[in-house]
Amino acid sequence: MAVINTGLLTKGLRSEFFERFNAAKTHFQDLTTRIQSNSDIETYKWLGSVPRMREWGTGRVAKGIGTETYSIENLKYESTVEVDRDEISDDKTGQIRIRIGELAVRAATHKDFLLSQLLTNGETAGFNSYDGVSFFNDAHVSGSSGSQDNLLTSDAVDPDDPTVTEFKAALKTAIGQLMGFKDDQGDPMSISATGLACIVPTTMYLTALEAVNATIVSSTSNITQGVARIIAFPWLTDLSKWYLVKTDGVIRPFIFQDREPVEFTALTEDSDEGFRREKFLYGVRSRYRLAYGYWQFATRVNMTMPV
Repeated sequence: MAVINTGLLTKGLRSEFFERFNAAKTHFQDLTTRIQSNSDIETYKWLGSVPRMREWGTGRVAKGIGTETYSIENLKYESTVEVDRDEISDDKTGQIRIRIGELAVRAATHKDFLLSQLLTNGETAGFNSYDGVSFFNDAHVSGSSGSQDNLLTSDAVDPDDPTVTEFKAALKTAIGQLMGFKDDQGDPMSISATGLACIVPTTMYLTALEAVNATIVSSTSNITQGVARIIAFPWLTDLSKWYLVKTDGVIRPFIFQDREPVEFTALTEDSDEGFRREKFLYGVRSRYRLAYGYWQFATRVNMTMPV
């Protein structure tokens, strides 16, 4: 019996998958520095090691690579959909094609999901930045930087549902803190309040939008108007915490270590699975890693009840 062609068995399936994959809205490109990886593990020795300009004097004074090292191992990811041959034969509405489209969206947004996990776990021991302590920490020290803190708190009567005024006050504090961070030579990391983004749980999205877009907040001019863009991550489950990041540095808060791009593969009637079990497989595979970059370009803000 011939299998009814619903479009799943044609060469066009791969192009349809990648059309949906490329059309999916994602944020990781703006939040990460992409590093092309050529091996299983990449070791970074250059984070925080660029010297300031100096007067020529008696000649050049070269600064070596920093002693801090940061190794990132690539991981392999996959997602596979199994479809019964009879389902394809009986598919009259394109429901299976919809599942393949959803597979494309899942694959495309996976890096955003991984970023949300880095944010959520960033204050936990073991989720370390290149300086050897947790990414969000109150005791970052590197070279001549002194002790620095990117774990912030700000008052809110209801921490899970701050008001626009409360969010605005927290954002003002976070920007001031981020702009004051120093590198291993004691120089400022940020010289402009540009490229800022607030990453918030979905419940805080409209509040954050109003805080940065409204002309007037609490009957006064909104000095934070237009200072940052708002990104809502549905995977952020602690509703009282949000994050301010700077995204226009050469090295951003996060690193996207790109080893092998997403591949789409289909095993259909000509495969062993298709012949023996009458199961068709449609799957994606890729190798990459999302990891921490410059902690100086990120702060965690925890909204807490006033004491």
